Parts: sequence; C-alpha cells; structure tokens
Amino acid sequence: MPWDEPTLVAGLQSGDEAAYRELIRCYRDKLYRIAYGITLDEEESRDIIQDVFLLVFRKISKFKGESKLTTWLHRITVNQCLNLKRRWKRRFRRFHHSIETDDAGESLLPESEDYQAETLYRRKEVEEAYRNALRTLPEEARIVYVLKEIEGLTYEEIGRALGILKGTVSSRLFHARRCLKVALEPYRRIK
Repeated sequence: MPWDEPTLVAGLQSGDEAAYRELIRCYRDKLYRIAYGITLDEEESRDIIQDVFLLVFRKISKFKGESKLTTWLHRITVNQCLNLKRRWKRRFRRFHHSIETDDAGESLLPESEDYQAETLYRRKEVEEAYRNALRTLPEEARIVYVLKEIEGLTYEEIGRALGILKGTVSSRLFHARRCLKVALEPYRRIK
C-alpha cells in the first residue's frame, strides 16, 4: 500500500498499526537528527523520539491537516527537546554545574572518503570542535541551524515548525553561522 501523506494520516487516525510502523520507518531517523542536533546527546535524543511517537499516537486525532505532517512532527520534536532541557535546568539548577556530557554521538559533519591516520585524527578534532561550538550556540539559533543545515528545511518550513517569522529564522541562522565560523576558524585548513 502506498503511503502518501493523506493516506498515512487517515491510517494513523483510524489506529492502523501498519500506518504507525510506516510513520516510524519514515520519520525516526530524521526526527532523531533534529533531536540530536538540539540536545547533542544520543540517549536523550532516542528518549525524545519515543516520546514524540507516543504523543503522535495520543494526539493524531487532533491533527487537522492545516500544516504538513512533517511540520507537525518537527514542531513536536523541537518542543519535546526544549521541554526536556527545561526540566533538566530546573532539576539541576542548585548544583551549578553543566549537565552536558562530552561523549556526544554520531558526527554531524558530512561523511567523506578514507583518510590516513593523521588526517583522521584531525577530522575527529574538527568534529569535536564542531560539537562544542554547537553547544555554545544560543538554543534558538542552534534549533534553526539544525533544521536548516542538517535537515534541509526551507525558511518557511522552519518558521511554521517553530511558530516564528521568516525574518527571525534568517537572523537566527545568520547568528548561528557566524558563531560557528568564528569558533571553527582555527580548523579551516584541516581537511
């Protein structure tokens, strides 16, 4: 059975198990990349994606199709990430230390061909610098950056997913790119 968006939504709203399997198959990796780009933590990202699919299961009857299903899923994912971060901040505020870990998961940088040992070491160094630079971005800028540069959404799609104007998307993206460029300047010559 071909699953175009209206058919998938109708299947989800009628409780069709095959539609849920298709939803997970089609969107799990994409939503994980968004969650990971925001949280920079593999385990939290996996938990968030499980929560997203549970929310979809509970709330799909309220989906009216006023936006695309992908826009709705992006919004739920971003909101779940932000909710998790707010809970952690409240819970650990009194300890006055960072709860971020250094053992971030997969590379967010594009894959490329084989490297010699020294070049591979430098690449890992750049990847770590990139992850650290992402961590330092303001949350709003990082979310827009992840949705645009990693997920390839348009300015309009990002605006709809986050409930912000296209100009706000543009300025946050500009800020994120500028901050990353400055942070990664020492690594520009490493290939």
